[in-house]
Amino acid sequence: MDSPTRVLPDCWGHRGASSRFPENTLASFEAAMRDGAEGIESDVHVSKDDVVIMFHDPDLSRTTDSKGFIKDREWYGQDGMEHVRTVKEPKQSIPTFAETVALLMQPENQHVKFNVDVKPQNDPDRLFSLMHTIISAHDGWETKLAPRILLGLWHPRFLPAAKSHLPYCRRSYIGCDTTLARKYFWADCDAFSMHFDSLTSGDGEKFRKECKAAGKQLMVWTVNEPHYMMEAVRWEVDAILTDTTKTWLDMRQALNVDYDKIGAQYSRFFLWTTWKFYAPILYLRNHLIQLRLERIAGPFDVVTQGPITVN
Repeated sequence: MDSPTRVLPDCWGHRGASSRFPENTLASFEAAMRDGAEGIESDVHVSKDDVVIMFHDPDLSRTTDSKGFIKDREWYGQDGMEHVRTVKEPKQSIPTFAETVALLMQPENQHVKFNVDVKPQNDPDRLFSLMHTIISAHDGWETKLAPRILLGLWHPRFLPAAKSHLPYCRRSYIGCDTTLARKYFWADCDAFSMHFDSLTSGDGEKFRKECKAAGKQLMVWTVNEPHYMMEAVRWEVDAILTDTTKTWLDMRQALNVDYDKIGAQYSRFFLWTTWKFYAPILYLRNHLIQLRLERIAGPFDVVTQGPITVN
């Protein structure tokens, strides 16, 4: 018999319901919310003319009918990005941060949380100042909006500006490296949004226990397959970020009905047979990601709190 006190992870739409709709578009966000997701996740960049837009890549070419770096493109005007459309059907425009916040402030959506993935190409002070202007323009923003926004930070350079311009927003580390999470982000973040692979190791298990003991929210991304979802449930994470929102929500409903029956359908054997979960591969990947982040936003140790000891 399943315990009635079991709490299963929330569902957060990764770039919305992006398996079915163009990623990071209002259609994708709305689909995730209609599915029943408790949160949506999206990424931010800033145009040349100071418009904050919801977009993953620093350039437009992968997902749209245009090209060029966002930081070099105007939003408004005849050649502005306001006219750009997605390649994937149904073709959509790029939403602005202001439009996305307006969607979240609609009465039927005021329960939905918003994880803003802050890309390291941004200037922290410029971005967060622009975001504050948009957030604070809404009536009741301090109670109806601010508590729902979670800033996802890849680089410690962004911490001081986040605390200065958006002190009312919760902060999370987002990344793949438990060592960096502990050293640079532990004291200043309420949540940790970790790549699934990073939590499969022995140190990943230790990190999960540390988060639980400290009351830190633990989120895992990007989890699209049911056997990965079931493993995240066993880890007792707080939220699953997924492109396939309906898959996780349907599975969660089934687990609520009969946890043992559904759980028994998914073996843990894949954790030992998947090469990318092995420690040398994880170490190499994390090292390369840190090098890339430092190439974009500068050395981590320029802004450091010093090592954090976790009991």
